[in-house]
Amino acid sequence: MNTPVVLSTQLAVNPLDAQSLLAAFGVLGVGVVMFAETGLLIGFFLPGDSLLFTAGLLCTGTGQHGVRLSLGPLLVAAAVGALAGAQCGYLIGRRAGGALLARSRSARLREGAKSAEELLDRYGHAKAIVLARFVPVVRTVLNPLAGALGVPVRVFTVWQVVGGLVWSVGLTLAGYALGSSIPNVDRYLLPLVALIVLVSLLPLAAELYRGRRRADEKEVRG
Repeated sequence: MNTPVVLSTQLAVNPLDAQSLLAAFGVLGVGVVMFAETGLLIGFFLPGDSLLFTAGLLCTGTGQHGVRLSLGPLLVAAAVGALAGAQCGYLIGRRAGGALLARSRSARLREGAKSAEELLDRYGHAKAIVLARFVPVVRTVLNPLAGALGVPVRVFTVWQVVGGLVWSVGLTLAGYALGSSIPNVDRYLLPLVALIVLVSLLPLAAELYRGRRRADEKEVRG
């Protein structure tokens, strides 16, 4: 009897809103979004960082609509989706080359591809693959780009697993820890999500700063 209500709720879901996605699809939705955002170019707009953080928060019973998730299954879904998605994106890039990115009309995707290529050139395969996980859009396009540029399978797999676990499990546990320690933390969810996204960009900002400093030192010596 409740099927039409549930179906209408899922059809009305806002894919850009983490709480809406979690209320409609729960843990399964986290795995699917992680896969789509990291493995399929069409998923570049999905809210990966905020979804992981909010999902971890909701494991504590905090949040609207009475949504509560189980931490264990959530961590598994987030990690499997993120790792499988990245590997899928790499294989697509290896087979299709840069054709998919070249055909894209999205300015954000093209900018992301440029940033991903700069990361690979400046920091090498291992560091770039890990850092890309923390940058929206770049984490979507770097995986197929790595395949198209011929990054060795073993190198890509090892470092995307490292980066994927740190990103997916780390952000989820951060949300869980905060929700467990601060009562009614969901009232401050939007500023917290903004803060967590900024914090996730710190590793990249630090690397860019160090890279620019090294370049300046070389110019002075030259």
